[in-house]
Amino acid sequence: MRILKGIPASSGIATGKVFLYEHETLEVPHEQYTDDGRAAKEVVRFSEAMAMVRGDLKRLGQTSLDGDQKDILQTHLMMLEDPEFDSGVRSYITTNKVNAEWAVEVVATQFVKTLEAAGDPALRERSVDLKDVSLRIMSMLMGVKRVSLATLSEDVVLVSDSLLPTEVLSMDRMHILGIALNGSGRTSHVAILARSFNIPTVVGLGAITKKVKAGDEIIVDGNHGEVVVRPEWSTAQNLRDRYDRWIAHEEALREVATLPSETTDGHRVVLKANVEMVDELDAVLRSGGEGIGLYRSEFLFMRPGGLASEEEQFAAYRKVVERMQGKGPVTIRTIDVGGDKVVPGLGIDEENPILGWRAVRFCLSRKDIFRVQLRALLRASAYGELRIMFPMISGIEELEGVLLILEQVKDECRKAHVPFDENVQVGTMIEVPSAALCADILAKRVDFFSIGTNDLIQYTIAVDRGNEKIAYLYQPYHPGVLRFIRMIIEKGHAAGIPVGMCGEMAGDAMSAVLLTGLGLDEFSMSPQSLLEVRKIIRGVSFSEAQALAEHVMKMDSYLKINTYVREWMHERFDYFTSV
Repeated sequence: MRILKGIPASSGIATGKVFLYEHETLEVPHEQYTDDGRAAKEVVRFSEAMAMVRGDLKRLGQTSLDGDQKDILQTHLMMLEDPEFDSGVRSYITTNKVNAEWAVEVVATQFVKTLEAAGDPALRERSVDLKDVSLRIMSMLMGVKRVSLATLSEDVVLVSDSLLPTEVLSMDRMHILGIALNGSGRTSHVAILARSFNIPTVVGLGAITKKVKAGDEIIVDGNHGEVVVRPEWSTAQNLRDRYDRWIAHEEALREVATLPSETTDGHRVVLKANVEMVDELDAVLRSGGEGIGLYRSEFLFMRPGGLASEEEQFAAYRKVVERMQGKGPVTIRTIDVGGDKVVPGLGIDEENPILGWRAVRFCLSRKDIFRVQLRALLRASAYGELRIMFPMISGIEELEGVLLILEQVKDECRKAHVPFDENVQVGTMIEVPSAALCADILAKRVDFFSIGTNDLIQYTIAVDRGNEKIAYLYQPYHPGVLRFIRMIIEKGHAAGIPVGMCGEMAGDAMSAVLLTGLGLDEFSMSPQSLLEVRKIIRGVSFSEAQALAEHVMKMDSYLKINTYVREWMHERFDYFTSV
């Protein structure tokens, strides 16, 4: 028996025999030529391959796929329509006099490297989609028939080095009980598809394909991120018992989806979701999300093909706003590039990007790009409740700068008779210590605050959250961080504006009561965390939460605070240890 730990990507537990599926490396031919006439022939071959791949994907789209799955497939079709990729391949063929396969390999690799260089794991996962599309094009050019998972004769657990999104879309899902992968992450399209198909999945297992044989008995626990190879009877029974407890826990959570987010003595908070893709909205609505607290617009700019046009942005924003109509407002963060978010062609290449030209600093320098986004946002505000939020504001000068540009764009829309919400709410993230200290000044100019704990913790403690050597210093319960959070909330309330939080801390079940006690009005988190946090908040009184916060704020060490909060939560919520 062998137990492997990975990343839980899709909940549930599956037991069955291993179906081992490993990809062979595609050996792309590298051919150069001197005949200028061949360039035209290679360009034609490339165009024909693109057309055939496009046709295959469109036929796949005609099968029984739902909204989430169709959206992911549409992403792949959009990549095939990307003019920058298309022109890049054609140019490489003619300039370097190489065969089409080689040109696709080179151009796709350049795009993939740009995406993989980003610090955001969700963005890095988007590179998988580009690899998928380019591999299909190269296979088509080479006449290579890709192995299909579309027809299986028995129920199996799929174990693979990796899976491409189109492989998941086309596989025989009736016979695949579970999935275990060497790599990938929870935010990948493969993980999203596995969740939408309700297939228990664990990813990030390292080299599991080298540790199993075809036909081995295997258990995939998608709740805890464990895979058991050739399990003993007692282990299998323990996992079955664990699964029964999880099912009961999930059923209890679903019961609170439509209930108000309030404490036992009637104190209300608002629970919203952080999203970056339209296909996440179904999960938000199923979990009773009361709006979108953070829509990450930079993903429209960091895709292959570069900057999104005004029309593309408008369509994306409108789609989200209309989908959430009547459920709650949609807060869209203006472009937050730089730092660990790389966009090709913008010249953002710095030795110290975390403290560099990023977010509003970039927008104030590239007003041409910023104005286009603001026009798209204002246009979309005519179709539902949209709120605009500015990231990385460090003081009043930056805030007044972006508000001036917003007013100028509003005037342009009025003169052009473009409809928009004249009362569109505007807020700022508080994620820089200077902004926290000046929160009373900033509060006079905005309608709401949203605390970005990911950066606030990083800047407060002076710890690079991407540096593994000092990761232990990144502590949400550091007294300095908690004092900043309390200060921001108090200054926001003194000015009569609501204060929310959209960093990872907002979705941490252990922190829910503490943040409620500190007076936080709105929590915004991943859709998967909404039910858990709502159930916790409904399980305590506001007076209890305030007492917890008051006690914690007197403590002098994050180690003591961590221990105290965990013990306090475990005493009141048994399922933290039982599920």
